[in-house]
Amino acid sequence: MRLSHLLNAMTAREPVLPRRRNKLKSLAIVTTGATIFYAGFCIYKGNEKFYRNTLMPLSRYLPAETSHKLAVLACKYKVFPASSLPDSHNLAVTFFDKSITNPIGIAAGFDKQGEAVEGLHKLGFGFVEIGSVTPEPQPGNPVPRVFRLINDEAIINRYGFNSEGHRVVFDRLNELRNVRGFNGVLGVNLGKNKTSESPISDYVNGVKVFGPIADYLVVNVSSPNTPGLRDLQGKKELEQLLTAIIEARNSLTVNNNIPIFLKISPDITKQDINDIVSVINKKKCCVEGLIVSNTTITRDNLKEVELAKEVGGLSGPPIRSKSTQIIAEVYAQTGGKIPIIGVGGISSGQDALEKLEAGASYLQFYTAFIYEGPPVVQRIKRELSQLLAEKGYTSVKDAVGKNYKSYLNK
Repeated sequence: MRLSHLLNAMTAREPVLPRRRNKLKSLAIVTTGATIFYAGFCIYKGNEKFYRNTLMPLSRYLPAETSHKLAVLACKYKVFPASSLPDSHNLAVTFFDKSITNPIGIAAGFDKQGEAVEGLHKLGFGFVEIGSVTPEPQPGNPVPRVFRLINDEAIINRYGFNSEGHRVVFDRLNELRNVRGFNGVLGVNLGKNKTSESPISDYVNGVKVFGPIADYLVVNVSSPNTPGLRDLQGKKELEQLLTAIIEARNSLTVNNNIPIFLKISPDITKQDINDIVSVINKKKCCVEGLIVSNTTITRDNLKEVELAKEVGGLSGPPIRSKSTQIIAEVYAQTGGKIPIIGVGGISSGQDALEKLEAGASYLQFYTAFIYEGPPVVQRIKRELSQLLAEKGYTSVKDAVGKNYKSYLNK
C-alpha cells in the first residue's frame, strides 16, 4: 500500500514541472522582450545616461578594435537616430565657402574608409573628416593595436594607416556625392604607404584623386605609427612636400582652390612651431589651415600604468592641455591669420570653449565619442552654446583667440 500510494503521488505531481517550465519560459521571453524594447527606446531617444552607464560599458567587453568596427557599422547603417534638435544660432560658422550649423567635426581615425559619412553627419557633427587614406591598400600594423585606458578615458592606437586605398575610398565618396547627393562638409585625411619610396608622390596623388570631391584635404605628417612620417615635419622636408602639394592642388581642373590643412604633432617644440610657420608663410607652401594636434607619444600622469607601456599614439583627456597649449602657440606665431582646427581631449563644452579661446576656429573630437556614444555630440554642443552666451560671446567667431595668452607656457 505504501508503495502504491507513493507511485500515485509521484504520478499526480508530474504535470507540475512542465507547467513551471512554461511559466519560466514565458517570464524569460517577456523579460528579454522588455529589456530589448527598453534598450531600443533609450538608443532611439539618445538617452545620455543609458549610453554612459549601460551601453558603452557593455561594449568594453569586446576587444577595442571590434567595438570600433561595430560603431562604424552602426553609423554606416544609421542604427543611431538622427539629431532632431536644431543647433543654437550662436554655434553657426562659415567653413570657407560653406555655412555650417556648428564648428564641431569628427576627427580622422574613426571612419578610416569613408563608410559612415552620412550617419555621422546626421548625428549632429558640423563636418566629417575621413581617413587617413593611403594610395595603395595596406593592412596597417599587427593586432592588437588599439587599447582602452578606461581610468584615463583615453585610447592608445597604433593602427598604422590601415587603408583600403585611394581607388576604393574614392569610389565610395563619389557615390556619396554624385549618387546620394550628400552636400555636407567632407574632409579627406591623406597618408603615405608604409613602404613608399616617394612620400611626396603619395600625397600629391591624394590631392589629385580627392581634390575634386572633397571640401578640404589634410596632409597628415604627424601620426606616430608610421616609421619616418614625423620626419616630414622638418623644415626642409616640409617645404619640399608642401611645395609639391600646392602645385598639384593649383593644377586641378576641378576645385583647384580646395583648402589644404596641415596636421601637426603635439610632441613639438616652440622652435619646431616656428619652423613650421616659417614654411607655411611662403607663398609656394601656403596652406589654408592647420589641425592641432595629432596623438602624442608621451605618457604623463596616467592611471593605467601597464597599458600606458603600449606603443602608439595616445588620445583623450590626457592630451587636452598639451594640444590646447600648441594651439595657443600656433595662434600667437601666425598672428591668428590662419584657421586652426583644434583637436585633442575634448569631452565637454568647457574643453571646446578653451580651445576656441586658445585660437581654434573649428573643433574635432573622437575619443569621447568612443567612451560616451552619439549623445556626447549634442551634449558638447549644448554646453558650448550655453558657455558662449554666459561669457557674452554672440558667436563662435567672437571667442576665437580671446584668451590665447593664458595658455602659453602652461
